[in-house]
Amino acid sequence: MGRIFVIGNGGSGKTWLAERLAERLHVPSVHLDDLHWLPNFAGERPRDERDRLVAVAADDSLWVMEGIYGSILKQVLPRVTTLIWLDLPVEECVSNLLQRGQTGGGTDEQFKELLEYTRGYNLRQNHLNSFEGHKRLFQMHPSQKFRLSSRSDMASFLAKVEAG
Repeated sequence: MGRIFVIGNGGSGKTWLAERLAERLHVPSVHLDDLHWLPNFAGERPRDERDRLVAVAADDSLWVMEGIYGSILKQVLPRVTTLIWLDLPVEECVSNLLQRGQTGGGTDEQFKELLEYTRGYNLRQNHLNSFEGHKRLFQMHPSQKFRLSSRSDMASFLAKVEAG
């Protein structure tokens, strides 16, 4: 599968799936939140630093990368050999975030912003990190791609990967 990128709305399970895929395939797992944000969500990294970190990660021959940052996706998309779109209902994504809670030391305010951002997934226009943006990326991706629309789709996909 090579270099796998997982896209989807906040709370869709990108991190969960990426970690399990990386574990099964014995490849590094790259979380764009770790590259975009300073530790404990203390602010955004300077763009040049973030882009350099992304370039180093993307330079590897095998990885699973996940995140919702359109500008970063544009940077790595030419290297992606497998694209996975987690296309779950917005209500399920919001519910997943509420069950999970804030991660990585972020503030309550940042969590509220994430919830609102997630709720707006289908409404945003002309963004790579919206439903329409992900749909376009998925349609245009020239290599292997998978659109998973439920937790059972994700479990079946992982079982197939594990089976070889």
